[in-house]
Amino acid sequence: EVQILGDQHGNVVHLWERDCTMQRRHQKLVEESPAPTLTPEKRAAVCEAAVRLVKAANYSNAGTVEFIVDQKGNFYFIEVNARIQVEHPVTELVTGIDLIKAQIRVAAGEPLPWKQEEIKHRGCAIECRINAEDPEKNFRPTPGTITGFYAPGGFGVRWDSHVHAGYTVSPYYDSMIGKLLVHQPTREEAIACMLRALRELRIEGVKTTVPIHQKILAHEAFRTSRTDTTFIERTWPS
Repeated sequence: EVQILGDQHGNVVHLWERDCTMQRRHQKLVEESPAPTLTPEKRAAVCEAAVRLVKAANYSNAGTVEFIVDQKGNFYFIEVNARIQVEHPVTELVTGIDLIKAQIRVAAGEPLPWKQEEIKHRGCAIECRINAEDPEKNFRPTPGTITGFYAPGGFGVRWDSHVHAGYTVSPYYDSMIGKLLVHQPTREEAIACMLRALRELRIEGVKTTVPIHQKILAHEAFRTSRTDTTFIERTWPS
């Protein structure tokens, strides 16, 4: 998927791509940037295609243009999400651009302050969606009260959440309770940093997806980018 920004003056830029291959029941669990399987040529082509589509629609806002890539590297359009998305912090980390602030300024009628060539991609960012779910029981939601909580920290670690010790996870809303992100110079370093952060993250009282994230990031297929959108169900059927 490609993150884009369009203003009310006809300007559109992309903020590079995110890979969202790691899914369960067609819902994303892990996102990263850059997409590890795209060549520089394919990356440029998919980003340019996203910009052309958004310009043709005269779109004004933050948004995401989603594509699916086959085994030969061909990409096909899926849809446009005309909103900010859960995984937008991945893009914020690799570009240094605050997407929420940019979205508000666009809504206020301001022109985009960057030209495309000024938006640089730096390093590798990975996000793990921490859900109150039990991966061993087909990701069944696990509402309840969080009895203990500790957020990881350190260089290149970001934790976005609203939960705390004593917080009650409701059965009536989305099961995501936090987003754990890391940003490092290389993908290898980002994976190592995320595994360390997952070990430090402590959420007691409800089962979470932390164990499956640890398995995914430690798996050789993930490390060598030999996965597809069915990888989790095929590798850990429950």
